Amino acid sequence: MNSLKRFFPYYGLLAPYKWPFIGALLCAVIYGVASGLGFPMVVKENIPIIFATENIFSLEQHNQAGAIVSQSSPEESLQDLLERLASEMGLSLKDAGLLYDHTVGDLKPPKDDADSVLLRTVLLLPLAILLRAVAGFLNTYLIAYCGVKVLEQVRNRVFGKLQELHIGYFQDTNRGDLLSRLMVDCNLVRQCIVEVSNSLIKEPFTFLFAFSYLVYLSLVHRENLFLLFCLAAVPICVLPIRYIGKQLARRAKQLQKQTGNVTEVASENLGAAREVRAFSLEEVEKKKFGGAVSKFLVSQLKVVKYDKSLSPLIELITGMVITAAIYFAARAQLNLRVEEVVALFLALHMCYEPIKKLGSINNQLKKGIASLDRIEEILHAPIVVEEKPDAIPLNEPAEGRLHFENVSFRYGVDTDQPVLKAIDCVLEPGKAYALVGPSGAGKSTFINLVMRFYDPVEGRILLDGIDLRDLRLRDLRHQIGLVPQDPVLFNDTIMENIRLSRPDASAEEICQAADKAHARGFIENEPDGFETIVGDRGTRLSGGQKQRIAIARAFLRNPPILILDEASSALDSESESRVQAELQSLMEGKTVLMIAHRFATLKLADEILVFEQGRITDRGDHAALMQSSSLYQKLYEKQEL
Repeated sequence: MNSLKRFFPYYGLLAPYKWPFIGALLCAVIYGVASGLGFPMVVKENIPIIFATENIFSLEQHNQAGAIVSQSSPEESLQDLLERLASEMGLSLKDAGLLYDHTVGDLKPPKDDADSVLLRTVLLLPLAILLRAVAGFLNTYLIAYCGVKVLEQVRNRVFGKLQELHIGYFQDTNRGDLLSRLMVDCNLVRQCIVEVSNSLIKEPFTFLFAFSYLVYLSLVHRENLFLLFCLAAVPICVLPIRYIGKQLARRAKQLQKQTGNVTEVASENLGAAREVRAFSLEEVEKKKFGGAVSKFLVSQLKVVKYDKSLSPLIELITGMVITAAIYFAARAQLNLRVEEVVALFLALHMCYEPIKKLGSINNQLKKGIASLDRIEEILHAPIVVEEKPDAIPLNEPAEGRLHFENVSFRYGVDTDQPVLKAIDCVLEPGKAYALVGPSGAGKSTFINLVMRFYDPVEGRILLDGIDLRDLRLRDLRHQIGLVPQDPVLFNDTIMENIRLSRPDASAEEICQAADKAHARGFIENEPDGFETIVGDRGTRLSGGQKQRIAIARAFLRNPPILILDEASSALDSESESRVQAELQSLMEGKTVLMIAHRFATLKLADEILVFEQGRITDRGDHAALMQSSSLYQKLYEKQEL
């Protein structure tokens, strides 16, 4: 029950589908009644009619027994009545019991009515099967319907939270593991919310009605009480269920982690197919994947060992108890009727079957909790970069003035090493700034703070006098155009990949942007032109072609702030000179930040900012810095700008 409580907060996901879910539960109840009560009762009614073709006692004996029974007093016990029947009719106590049963309840019907009674009786079995089958199908279908809807909501909730988390979260988290949580773990949580809840209705009702029928038959004929002894196995079965459940919870968590590792290795390899072949890493990658799969299989077998051992253990316990009950019943020479014994054993089977399934449900809950823990690590992850409820909207294009006021930043709360230290500078609109410095000096972090991928640990950044943290995130980022050094394209058409920067753009505007980025030529040479699918991450295009599409995005958005991460680095010399000319026109009137690694890019800048160990140590134009900054001179000489 404690395991199930973990899922209670998620049962609200079923609210829009409450009627299908309630219908499924009602069908589960009908299924339980048809299984636990219907089958044993039908068997009990059929056996005497089908197999008792002739009565073993004469009509005279039946009449004599009927007269004796009718003259008995209400105070006379059944045992005393049977002893009197045996004495007066010269029968054994066992035969007297059989004669009493046939006389009172099972006397063969008259011949002219036998066929109709036989027909009605044997039809009970297909009727019970039909009722159980229809209820089972509707239950399964409705539960599957609700399950699909719940899975959709769980996955959307997890995916939506991933869109809100800051960039640093993805740098610290295994990508394959995130995919595993999104696909595998969400499905296991769905099973616990919907299917387990359904089984917790179906199996207890099956057990309840089968148990009730057992008690009824035992009270009607006290000789059958010995079979209730078999139910002593029920509390014994709890012990393996609890032990295996604890073991399974730990193993399931290890399995989910290994699933994420396998997904990560495969995803990493498929995303770096060219590099793997270029460095002849095929055998290395095979061994790496094989090692991850081996660990996964070990964890999987441990889960299977505990998961599948429960049912045989319960069957062993119940088999031993039933055997003991039969042995003692045979030794006691009880007056048992065949049809009731068969019905009793069928009812017993219907009692034990739900216990086995409830044990499996417990195992499923343990695996579900392991998955829920992994999902909640995402759902409960803090949103570091959060939009204020009263954030200020930007309805007009910004002027583009950026002011860093004593800004410091570090990655993670546990490190004492800041990446940026007390940055205090103003970037004026209409000017282009080149950011140079050795690797790790803080250039990329500086740009990430402008886009508010992170927030400063100390100080603040102002856009036109407004703290970035006071602006709506969507409005802020709409003011910025980004052309990264390694642009990412989605597996869609070229048209849609350019339109990403402005979803409401017309086809004509997209074509104009492609013209300005000198991309239209190669696009129209493609068989499908702008409708060409670029492949996963743009694998069907060259590096230069991807770069031009990224530049076309910036032309299409035409933002007041432009960020260029060596935007023309993947182009040939002729294309670079043409694109830079277009970039120069695009940069007019904008605040431009360029991470520069080539002198050609520096020529576009009005001012150069020199970064060293998280600080801006110098700023000025190329000529001035060559005179005043020894670091800039070294970078320029080594072409490590």
